[in-house]
Amino acid sequence: MGTVAVQRSAEVSGDAVRAVDLPAQQAGLLLGLFEQLVPRIYLACQTPYALLGGGAALLELRNLPLLGGDFLLQCRDNPLLLFDLAVGLSGGRKGGEQQEGGTPNTTGEEKVVKIGVFEPLTGDNGAGGKQEVLGMQYANYVQPTVDINGETYQVQLEVVDNRTAAENGPSAAAELVNKGVSIVLGSYGSGVSMAGGTVFAEAGVPAIGVTCTNPQVTSDCDVYFRICFLDPFQGTVLANYAYKELGVDTAYLLGMLGSDYDQGLIYYFTQAFEKLGGKVVAENFPEGNANFVSYINNAKAANAGVIFSPVSINYAQLIVEAAAAQGFEGTILGGDTLDSNMVVEAAKGKDVDVKITTFYQEGGNPEFDAGIKEWINANADAKTNNGGNDMVSAVTVMGYDAYFTALEAIKAAGSAEPADVLAALPSVSYEGVSGLIEFDEIGDAKRDAAYIKTANTETGAWDFVKIQGID
Repeated sequence: MGTVAVQRSAEVSGDAVRAVDLPAQQAGLLLGLFEQLVPRIYLACQTPYALLGGGAALLELRNLPLLGGDFLLQCRDNPLLLFDLAVGLSGGRKGGEQQEGGTPNTTGEEKVVKIGVFEPLTGDNGAGGKQEVLGMQYANYVQPTVDINGETYQVQLEVVDNRTAAENGPSAAAELVNKGVSIVLGSYGSGVSMAGGTVFAEAGVPAIGVTCTNPQVTSDCDVYFRICFLDPFQGTVLANYAYKELGVDTAYLLGMLGSDYDQGLIYYFTQAFEKLGGKVVAENFPEGNANFVSYINNAKAANAGVIFSPVSINYAQLIVEAAAAQGFEGTILGGDTLDSNMVVEAAKGKDVDVKITTFYQEGGNPEFDAGIKEWINANADAKTNNGGNDMVSAVTVMGYDAYFTALEAIKAAGSAEPADVLAALPSVSYEGVSGLIEFDEIGDAKRDAAYIKTANTETGAWDFVKIQGID
């Protein structure tokens, strides 16, 4: 019989949990149900030997009920859990004592409030989604608790991968609802946000959009709020900049067919650019396309001064590379999705001009920048999810601000109940890293300016250009 060791990272109690000498199939069950199992262990009820000796308390799984009164394993004879409480080194903890982090523990279980993270970790938007999640994770590291009516609750992030596509939104949203979250953050990507919004609305669970900029995210869903600017604003800012600042009168527009974000932003850019007297030539590419040479050549043939392509990070990298290879002499314009170290890295060393609108420029808050860089560099997974370096992405900043906005709503509600949090959200005011966050009557953020940045092809970093409004 093989030995399976499972270690739970004890973020609060320091308890180490191991499963020993389990058959493979039983070990699989244990792994799947482990997160339900651990909260059922009450340290205050353990034997003096376990608490004071710091040794092993053997608990028969048949006597350890799960949620709903079920039992963990049907086999009653062999499987055991070895709980190394690791309290001998600390002198033992008892129910009712103040635990590390300041969370009161009067029953042996800490009080927990759950915040749902509704983000793409895979698919076309996976890279951007991971960077957005990093902001929430760092915020949770900075502030892991929230006080509700004088009691301290541990904040637990429940992360669910919505896999980018709108068809996956409802199932991912339902998973978060079933986890009992008080509020949801996300998503990176408007289409999947709109798809998940229906489920959140039916369940009465509030959601805060972080960088989903399509107007329909909030206009068609009473429980959705957002902290970012909208596509009508962003599209107009980009059109004004192209026509007035760059002096361009012909724009080539390129987006992915079927993408709500791409097509929405292109629509608003077109409206504003044509109103100014400009001309647009628009094309779409199919999902999964990997060769953009023909599209770049079409832009050149149209004598376009800009290629406006508000696409996901992976497509943006390919477009930048194709534009450089084909000698496109104009400017590549993009929206907030292009604000990634991976995009500027694609431009490094190439003869291309890339400019974008976004929510934040590194250097805007040196204290925040220093803190998150230190955190990223100390965490290999975080660094990988950030594209391999410690450059601060605007979507990461927005994820951070969204987390603290959610905490403000929970505190204002005086409750972790979704209905109470939803009722408190409209009046929330929070001074974030990205600026003041307040909501209008629809639930949209009151924002009237965007950062414009340009890719420095020598240093491989984003350089600040200006703060641009629509006037």
